[in-house]
Amino acid sequence: MDEVELRQATPADAAAIRQLTRAAYAKWVPLSGREPKPMTADYDAAVHIHRFDLLYLEGDLAALIETVDEGDVLLVENVAVALARQGRGLGTRMLALADEMARSQGKRRVRLYTNQLWAENIRLYLKLGYVIDREEDVRPGLVRVQMSKPLA
Repeated sequence: MDEVELRQATPADAAAIRQLTRAAYAKWVPLSGREPKPMTADYDAAVHIHRFDLLYLEGDLAALIETVDEGDVLLVENVAVALARQGRGLGTRMLALADEMARSQGKRRVRLYTNQLWAENIRLYLKLGYVIDREEDVRPGLVRVQMSKPLA
């Protein structure tokens, strides 16, 4: 059984967040033709204005979720899992954490967005109870799929 630690990030975690996120999203570069937004984000600034929850397995950062308070909605800005840990349900676990946080804060919905080309992500989110709210043409070659999940 893996030793699990879940904690909220501090500014000192920005470099580790950046490293995990860049590695996790690198698989999308060939499909997208560019680095996705989470690969280029300024995590030194983001850790001061967004909430990051970090999941460690046996001392190694294995997954993270970045959330933003939007009043009655919690936005999942980023969920990333280390390459060696993908396919083990950690992303799903982090999304369940976002649901728990949103409920405890009295929020009515959780929302997120993803690239239309990333079909496996869309399938996962649909399986987890998210619905597609709309699709947005951001620029040529980028359609953003906005999704949300109502909370009971």
